[in-house]
Amino acid sequence: LVRPSRRIAPGTVVTCGPLRVEVGEDLGEGRRLVRPDPGGRDLAAVLDEVGEMPLPPYLHARLDDPERYQTVFARRPASAAAPTAGLHLTHEILEALRRRGARLARVELVVGLDTFRPVTAARLDEHRIHTEAYTVPDATLEAVAGARRVVAVGTTVVRALETWARTGRPRGRSDLFIRRPFDWRVVDVLMTNFHLPRSTLLCLVDAFVGPRWRDLYRLALDEGYRFLSFGDACWLTRAGDPAPGGGTDGGTDR
Repeated sequence: LVRPSRRIAPGTVVTCGPLRVEVGEDLGEGRRLVRPDPGGRDLAAVLDEVGEMPLPPYLHARLDDPERYQTVFARRPASAAAPTAGLHLTHEILEALRRRGARLARVELVVGLDTFRPVTAARLDEHRIHTEAYTVPDATLEAVAGARRVVAVGTTVVRALETWARTGRPRGRSDLFIRRPFDWRVVDVLMTNFHLPRSTLLCLVDAFVGPRWRDLYRLALDEGYRFLSFGDACWLTRAGDPAPGGGTDGGTDR
């Protein structure tokens, strides 16, 4: 992403310390092809030295501690943003879940640029979602097959699992845009943050719990819950599914 894109023409060279970046052709939607030259050094090391962690556009201040925007289970640099539902989980919480009998399984979805991109199309079926690389390990496939309930921590996990369920491929690139009506095949419960309006993430929540999400978000606003990346989380049971203790639920357990 290049901003302000109108002022940076193709062929412009930007330097920052030892890094030299030539800006190439316009790929549309604010994206440009760039050619980085780290001056003979390792590119990843130079980016760590001179770069800053990419943050969503609604976060205007630098982070005093960039590690606050990393999950405890992050493994390698690849995503354009953190899967922020996972920020609520600490090593202590994960260990407590294991002691209570929960089976923890991992997936990988490389969060792409759609996390920054609002839905601007007049019709949802006209919105083109970016593809994202995903991997569902064999151990996770086995855990899902034997699970009584599958709880996804974050919309990134949902997209990875539901893409695998449709394609049969445990790794690849997902272009799955989840919106109503949607045939859910894997995920029963979703833990996620409160999302921006006109976002693909809110479309996913709408497909998961139905129109009741408006009541849930209104409650969150009335109660002063925090929204977005460093906000509060909600626990959503899929609309029409049995809720713990009997009955059905399409909402949130507080």
